[in-house]
Amino acid sequence: MPGSTGEIVENKLVKLDIIDLAFNGKAVAHLDGKVVFLKGGLPGEKVLAEITSTKRHYDEAIVKEIIIKSDLRISAPCKHFGICGGCAWQDLIYNKQLEFKRKQVADCLERIGKIADVKLHDIVGAAELFRYRNKMEFSFHVTGDDSFNLGLHHRGRFDEIFDLEECLLQSDTANRIVHFIRDFVKRYNIPAYDIINHTGFMRFLVIREARRTGQIMVNIVTNKGNIPTRKELIKELRTAFPQVVTLVHNETALKSNVAVGEKEHVLFGVGLIEEEILGYRFYIRANSFFQTNSIQTETLYRAAFDLLMPDKGDRVLDLYCGTGSIGIIISEYVREVIGVELVADAVSAARDNALANGVSNIEFVEGDVKDYLRSDAVGDTPFDIVIVDPPRAGVNPKALRRIIRMQPPKILYISCNPATFARDAATLFKAGYRLPEVRPIDMFPHTMHIELIGVFYRD
Repeated sequence: MPGSTGEIVENKLVKLDIIDLAFNGKAVAHLDGKVVFLKGGLPGEKVLAEITSTKRHYDEAIVKEIIIKSDLRISAPCKHFGICGGCAWQDLIYNKQLEFKRKQVADCLERIGKIADVKLHDIVGAAELFRYRNKMEFSFHVTGDDSFNLGLHHRGRFDEIFDLEECLLQSDTANRIVHFIRDFVKRYNIPAYDIINHTGFMRFLVIREARRTGQIMVNIVTNKGNIPTRKELIKELRTAFPQVVTLVHNETALKSNVAVGEKEHVLFGVGLIEEEILGYRFYIRANSFFQTNSIQTETLYRAAFDLLMPDKGDRVLDLYCGTGSIGIIISEYVREVIGVELVADAVSAARDNALANGVSNIEFVEGDVKDYLRSDAVGDTPFDIVIVDPPRAGVNPKALRRIIRMQPPKILYISCNPATFARDAATLFKAGYRLPEVRPIDMFPHTMHIELIGVFYRD
């Protein structure tokens, strides 16, 4: 057991020496032989903290005061830092953010995957540390004074929204759109949604902005019904922001706190924007998944293809393909690509994207990956490469077993979660695959999120 690096001051207040950062971004200290995970604090700092939860093997605490500051600490530029649930590492110098992220990848590979002999590259940092997101979601929530807030969630709270002044992850234009929509809703007395009681009308504002083309989509998600002043909204929005090429209205009566509608209306424009990645054009719709850092996505894809080294005769199966960006770009270098995606809207966009780019050797299938892999649609012709780019939960275990039974020579795994990547890597290792190297990519500076690329080989 590690020794104590803290002392009890009184009641639940303790002095702690922070020694590390955990995978979830929390600081790490020791007290009486137990690990303490803290909200706030950086390695090298002595802090006064309050124990908020005591478990069998660890405690949780919140930093109340920094007694000795770390040399790694800088002043966070965002005025909402500490309140907002995002950008938890804005006060940590960037090169150390990268260092801790790489360390966390190494820890997951060794601890979860039991992988020690893989070459782990240095993490590729982002060229842009701010203004890098092409999509932001903001929530409406009523306040106690018959008004409302439009902004982001307080850290750790689903039921509290703070009024956003500026988000440094999106463009100045997008920030001005937030203020415009807030003012419009107030002027026309449109009821905001109550997250707790599930009443009211205005629920979410979603802004999508193509970095290469400059096109902007505004998507307003509401409770059931039409926006009462939609004609005025269209006129005023188009006048104030000519960059906005389309306005979309999504309706939903679902209580889940997700900015996706059950019914969509395009109020002006064509309901999509165009983005450019590595010279290819991609249509992005209101509810389509698309990598949220366009510039760093190019870095990610280049690194993936450098590792994969596709051959002109290869047949490729692209699972969890989304709007088809990876498959469309790689199609130039292979014989055939089959993309599989569950979300119908994404499949429709993927087909449009292939057509727009003149790609004819790709086919997209709508369906659940695990169901597709056990169906006759897979056919008897083997695949040379299987690409998986799953959500944070990783590849579905049944789907992974079916991929293994197919015995593809190469599996390109793009992951947004080192823990599930390591878990799936262990399964592939047991099945006879090897993983020579892993390349981490920092897609989201100032957060603890990490993207990974690895190619598994079957000898």
